[in-house]
Amino acid sequence: MKVPLGAPGRLSYRDVRERNESAWLLPLDGARTNHELRADMRRFADDDEVDLVVVGAGAGGGVLTQRLARRGWSVVTLDAGPFWDPDADWVSDERGSHGLYWTEPRVIGGSDPVPLGSNNSGRGVGGSLVHYSGFVPRLHPSDFSIRSTDGVGVDWPIGYDDLRPYYEAIEGELPVAGQDWPWGYPHRYSHHAHPVGGNGDVFLRGCHAAGVPARVGPVAITNGRFGNRPHCIYRGFCQQGCKVNAKASPLITHVPDALAHGAEIRAHCHVSGVLVDDSGERVTGVTYLKDGVEHRQRARAVAVAGYSIETPRLLLLSASKHHPQGLGNDHDQLGRNLMVQGAPQTAGRFAEEVRMNKAQVPEASSEHFYETDPTASYARGWSLQTVGPLPVTWSEHLVAQGHWGAPLREYMRDYNHWAVVGALAELMPHPDNRVTLADEKDRHGLPVARFDYSLGDNDTALIDAATSSMEEVLHAAGAHETMTVQRFAHLVGGARMAARAQDGVVDTDHKVFGMQNLFVTDGSTLPTQGAANPGLTIMALAARAADRMEALARHG
Repeated sequence: MKVPLGAPGRLSYRDVRERNESAWLLPLDGARTNHELRADMRRFADDDEVDLVVVGAGAGGGVLTQRLARRGWSVVTLDAGPFWDPDADWVSDERGSHGLYWTEPRVIGGSDPVPLGSNNSGRGVGGSLVHYSGFVPRLHPSDFSIRSTDGVGVDWPIGYDDLRPYYEAIEGELPVAGQDWPWGYPHRYSHHAHPVGGNGDVFLRGCHAAGVPARVGPVAITNGRFGNRPHCIYRGFCQQGCKVNAKASPLITHVPDALAHGAEIRAHCHVSGVLVDDSGERVTGVTYLKDGVEHRQRARAVAVAGYSIETPRLLLLSASKHHPQGLGNDHDQLGRNLMVQGAPQTAGRFAEEVRMNKAQVPEASSEHFYETDPTASYARGWSLQTVGPLPVTWSEHLVAQGHWGAPLREYMRDYNHWAVVGALAELMPHPDNRVTLADEKDRHGLPVARFDYSLGDNDTALIDAATSSMEEVLHAAGAHETMTVQRFAHLVGGARMAARAQDGVVDTDHKVFGMQNLFVTDGSTLPTQGAANPGLTIMALAARAADRMEALARHG
């Protein structure tokens, strides 16, 4: 029988490793498998020349590790954070969950600086997918050619059809639950949609009244028991790490399968540089810091998957005599065109109790406004999604509105009467929105990343339009008061995929221009971002990159 990731099994570590079923995912014990296998995780010495070193075990690195370990590659994956144990490490508490975020020093600038941390950076094995909400929509076919069709951004060097089979595969492995999807490339999900709580009910009711089509899902949360992963218990702590493991992340899906197939994942290992041979055309491994001691891991190839801030930073730090400006930066493209999504959130107050925290955070969404409206003064669009901020985050929304003292206390007492909708607006890539190295140093003595960001006119118009649409939906649902907090979400770009080295950092095989065996397999390679959460696309690209790397290895 063909069994998906996370399904239960009674095979020992040795049994699983010795079975060769490369076409299908083996039965595994989910999160428990991580701890059963960690005792035997140190399989390779630093002096061993492994087939591949992967930097980062998040959405991109976790999937790449799993795919190539299944094909017999010797893989060592290094992650700067811990190897999480959901039972022991995660708590049902907002403040107690901040250890999930990457909070190492960074410098931000530009006319619209982007706060970094809780909603756009992850720490530890599983990366930011450990604390993402769980929404996993696909990009639309139009996203791959917005320069040609809408006159903005850039066209991708690959198309939707290049990613479609990988979308389908990853959706089955997580698995994804949701209603049939009518937008973009219409498709169906194998797991039916979850029930919705009060926040989802408000959103669906308001969308219906406003004439905005909406759907429940798509979410990477098991609907019903899936292997040893239980049904979602709708406790509302999706963004604090799912203790019950109903929400999919690489930590409980692809990482256990990678370990079972012989990969090694080393936690608390901060990669400080990529090593290059005397020719300047091949990498030979990486340097990394663990417990204050520098190590070197030899490898026949290196894949960087540290996401959109740390990936450009590492490649900049890896400058050498052949690449004085950093690896992949011969044309000054490294770190440029980094994007965030405009993510305003609008809250509406209702006479009846809503209890927006009593459900999974990702309940329902709409991509009705996703494509360019030819009658509008701006290009491209946005999506709408339910969000259910917990009380501490809700208080931050209120403070951002200028509420203090007695008014703040009254709004907090009123928490159960509010519903919140969020937008994801597609903001355009711009070369001056970029990562560089700052003068400041981190605890390892390495220059930290500086991220400068400024909004363009089209970006501002999109955010304003998205905010108006949320207000319309909430008022249509019966809200008699609304308030909006402006914010950003998600990070992509910084190591753009392009057809030519003059336009980007990696080619369509995810190989860094000018290097024979250096790859980037994370969200930094996205040329544009669409109005969709990026997690699924990053995982699909990593799965495709594994196929391309395998093909390159076969053909020398």
